Amino acid sequence: MTQPTPIRRVACALAAAGLPVLPLRAGKVPFGNCRACTGNACGGRPNMKTAGPCTCPAPCHAWAAATTDPHIITSPAWAPAWAEAVAVAYHPGGAELTVVDLDNPAAIAWARENLPATRTVPTTRGQHWIYQGAMPSANAVRPGVDIKSRSQYARWLGPGTGRMTVLPSAVRALVVREEATPARRGVASSSPRATWDRTVASGCRHTERYVRTGLERGLSIVRQHTETGAGSQAFGVARFLAAQHTTCPGPCGLDAIGEEIVAATVSVGVPEPYARRAVTNGFQTALERAA
Repeated sequence: MTQPTPIRRVACALAAAGLPVLPLRAGKVPFGNCRACTGNACGGRPNMKTAGPCTCPAPCHAWAAATTDPHIITSPAWAPAWAEAVAVAYHPGGAELTVVDLDNPAAIAWARENLPATRTVPTTRGQHWIYQGAMPSANAVRPGVDIKSRSQYARWLGPGTGRMTVLPSAVRALVVREEATPARRGVASSSPRATWDRTVASGCRHTERYVRTGLERGLSIVRQHTETGAGSQAFGVARFLAAQHTTCPGPCGLDAIGEEIVAATVSVGVPEPYARRAVTNGFQTALERAA
């Protein structure tokens, strides 16, 4: 039986604590695809785009290979990778975590002014701020700031210090802003739009006038951002409107409200997939706060 390397022992301890792990080779990057997937023979690394585990025997598909299964980690198929590994990585999203990777002192200073304090881990050039909760990953959401969660890995650099706090809406909004770059004028949705009325909100405790007034004000805010920021505003409007209904027995017709926000966002040039993600994140943030 192959003797465990120190790096593999660390990986096993992390996996036992619930962190999906994978080995990193020289350069602190994942090992290449296994033989069956070399040259995109598997169809172009599908697991890099869709959340879900990699099913290849050896480490493959980067973050998607991360696992908490001790039988996989200690398997003969993984042994050669551990023998060459220089570090351990983990998949934050797989553990319902988000890492805000701050790459320089300026980024750290920004975070201290704009984000709630949480567990902090020193890195070579900056810090990792770790929050409870998963979200889409994104690079360069602002200078020196990356978001590592559902479709990225993070290098294990120790447990860090400080108490971990819940993923704040300010971090989710960073990804919305990144994706909300206006597209060419004339972009429109190909799907019909639902509109909110009382027929889809039989369990709402608010009057129709109350809901329509709030919705129209929110849509007006989104439509005013014709150059930039409409996606970010859609996130905020969706979060605010959803929060008004967290004490209702339901249904409140949030799907129809979301469709109207998406339509307003698309009308000022934001691509529909990004508009939908902004609204979904806004609704989710409101529900998480209520919980």
